[in-house]
Amino acid sequence: GINMITAHRFLHTLVHAGALRATSRGVFRLGYIFADLGDRALHDGSLPTILQPILDQLARQTGEACMATEFDRDMAVCIAKALPDRPLYVDIRIGSRLDAFCTAHGKLWLAYMNTEDQDRYFKNASLTGMTDHTITDIDALKSELATIRNQGFATNNGEREHDIYAIAVPITTTHGKMISAFSVFGASPAILDQNHSRVLAALNAAAKSARNVIYGDA
Repeated sequence: GINMITAHRFLHTLVHAGALRATSRGVFRLGYIFADLGDRALHDGSLPTILQPILDQLARQTGEACMATEFDRDMAVCIAKALPDRPLYVDIRIGSRLDAFCTAHGKLWLAYMNTEDQDRYFKNASLTGMTDHTITDIDALKSELATIRNQGFATNNGEREHDIYAIAVPITTTHGKMISAFSVFGASPAILDQNHSRVLAALNAAAKSARNVIYGDA
């Protein structure tokens, strides 16, 4: 091993370099240099690779299909997925584009937008009724988005296709900016009913794991 003086000097060198930060006396965490590396992962195409093993674990844990999205041109885009180990399940193609106003992922992205971007979306959006459950009134949808932001998750109760249900949670930076999202989805309303608490807990744990992998254990 090394003596305390050398260890102390080494730790402070890492703090000075941005690799560590002191949070309290004798306690250190990964520094902001790793946040820069995390931001780089968002732009170099490696985010799906980073998220895939977490999605795989989430699918095993919940027994349902799972996916991650980014937001592009007013739509949520599937960038990674994991499927359950059973004969029948709902699937989605990588690259599929999801309407923002009537899907769990899309509503989540809208809820985490700033006011200016949200207003621009609604100025151009056409809220077409996809099913009997689609919210087509702007004021009603804005009210739901406020609820989503407050509670930290969004649901899809058959709003885009009949009998497709989902819960989605955000993956955020250490400063709360949304960078991606995880969801659990399927054809069973149990996702939103009797299994809601269990699925939501698994999603939140997965989102926390993703944030820690990208930015360090903050």
